[in-house]
Amino acid sequence: MTTTPLTVLDLVPISSGSNATQALRNSIDLAQQTERLGYARYWFAEHHLNPGVAGTSPAVVLALTAAATSTIRLGSGAVQMGHRTALSTVEEFGLLDALHPGRFDLGLGRSGGRPREPKAPALAGGGAAATVVGGRTPNGLLIPPRFSIQRLLGSPRFVMQRRLLQLPHAEPQDYTEQVSDVLALIAGTYRSPEGEEAHVIPGEGAALQVWILGSSGGESAEVAGDKGLRFAANYHVSPATVLEAVDGYRAAFRPSEVLRQPYVSVSRLVSWPPATAYGCAASARPKAPSSSPPPNRPAGTCGARLTASWSPTASTPSSSAPRARSRTSWNVSATPRKPTS
Repeated sequence: MTTTPLTVLDLVPISSGSNATQALRNSIDLAQQTERLGYARYWFAEHHLNPGVAGTSPAVVLALTAAATSTIRLGSGAVQMGHRTALSTVEEFGLLDALHPGRFDLGLGRSGGRPREPKAPALAGGGAAATVVGGRTPNGLLIPPRFSIQRLLGSPRFVMQRRLLQLPHAEPQDYTEQVSDVLALIAGTYRSPEGEEAHVIPGEGAALQVWILGSSGGESAEVAGDKGLRFAANYHVSPATVLEAVDGYRAAFRPSEVLRQPYVSVSRLVSWPPATAYGCAASARPKAPSSSPPPNRPAGTCGARLTASWSPTASTPSSSAPRARSRTSWNVSATPRKPTS
């Protein structure tokens, strides 16, 4: 059995009766606890206009957390590229890498970008998605029915959020093109259509590990595979399409200087009985995890997401403890909260 590294994905949740200041302190404190417990990574998500979440700017929270930790890898899960530019993203993470070199993962998400239908070849051939019977994979992973997000995308609140995040009359850049620009700016190979060079200081040559996050077998899975990047499939966002996302990524994968074979991280939502943040972290110390809570857990509240990475030959994600494979890692994405009075 291979030792399986763990990772936390933190939304910086604001507990009932608490505030954003305390939520940020809790998250930094949890990052320090997970570093001491031997976790591999600590990621921050990006969310906006959510009264229960303080994680609005991954780069800012990462800077605060990097100053309070020393060895654990830190990253974004993910930067929402639909309202950002490649240059601003590389500049921000270049600044982080300049002070804390080699510690950051740059997770990119298409949220807010131009909608696009997945290409047929990426989803063709069956794959793991074809093994689902009665809403479950052969090893028990729950795959619920699909749901449509069209009603959500057309809601007044979604329209308002998009308007507030983007400049007037601005349109998101094509996501595939945007990812290419990010990689070129980091590598120092960017050229404009007119042949002009762009060099980002700091940012060019930064030791960033680039990840693509996606919820379906569409553009995110395809661009991650085509460019030979690591891919994180979001089961906690869209469990109905997680297998298609992995299939699409593997179908599109081409070896690169970064990876010789696909590398997939798949999240999983885990719910436990009441526990403190420390109890959650301690219970998920680096070992093959279980969805069952440990005994004698202290009182409090905790929620967690569990993700895993598989090699190209790995089996379908299981609903129980994983079978170790080469280049395999499990991540716990936690949004723990200390008990309120």
